[in-house]
Amino acid sequence: MIRSMTGFGRSELVDDEKKIIIEMKSVNHRYSDFNIKMPRRFNRYESELRNVLKSGIERGKVDVFITFESFTKSNYSVRYNRDIATEYMNYLSDMRQDFKLSEDFKPTVLARFPEVLTLEEDFDADDELYPFLEKVLRDALANFTKAREVEGENLKQDMLDKLNRMTELVQIIDDMSPRIVEEYKQKLMDRIAELMEGREVDEARVMTEVTIYADKIAVDEEITRLRSHVSSSIDILEKGGAVGRKMDFIIQEMNREANTILSKSDSLKITDIGIELKTIIEKIREQVQNIE
Repeated sequence: MIRSMTGFGRSELVDDEKKIIIEMKSVNHRYSDFNIKMPRRFNRYESELRNVLKSGIERGKVDVFITFESFTKSNYSVRYNRDIATEYMNYLSDMRQDFKLSEDFKPTVLARFPEVLTLEEDFDADDELYPFLEKVLRDALANFTKAREVEGENLKQDMLDKLNRMTELVQIIDDMSPRIVEEYKQKLMDRIAELMEGREVDEARVMTEVTIYADKIAVDEEITRLRSHVSSSIDILEKGGAVGRKMDFIIQEMNREANTILSKSDSLKITDIGIELKTIIEKIREQVQNIE
């Protein structure tokens, strides 16, 4: 299926011990760009979480928000660093003797010194949480992907409608081209006959001029390539998957052929059709920027 690069997904897990909520949203981006905001305790799993995201997302700037709440005892603990406290006391004793100080230090004063008491987190306890964290992320990713696919199908249908219209316009140009040459020939014959005032017209010379004109305005190759590009685009969209980059390249080629047709045009009708072709191509290009 075709997937849009914009979408939103959410999932949560709540039980007696914890609550995990993960929300995802994305906007257009040329490549994949993941921005994960989560509690510091989960930073160690960032690489694994990114791999999960990569398994389902190829393009887009994706913001992931992870919130966690524990209903059990905290996995933080206070550590008393006896060796550091001993060094502080030794130096304080030296200072008291050196300066003849009489003040005694209470434990509460000593505890204020750096690194005497530290707050440590028990990371091993989080290892049991990771399977739940990954499950919630995969559920959020599934919801996120579903939303992108729904929007992607709408974009796909819109592009297919525009490609079918392009097919109609290319056929009109193909049908008109021989008539334009014939009309030019007739106008040239009439003009020469008027100038010759009844004298015999050199048809060979006329045909030479017509041939030169026909070669000048010929768009057979451009029409063939445009048809090929339209057909390839339809096949790519029907096949689905991450097709944004392929479509972006084909759109550039379509635009080049449409420009060539316009530059060769000597007919107001074909010029109007060429302008409509370029307008449709530009609209498809805008839609391609929205798909993965």
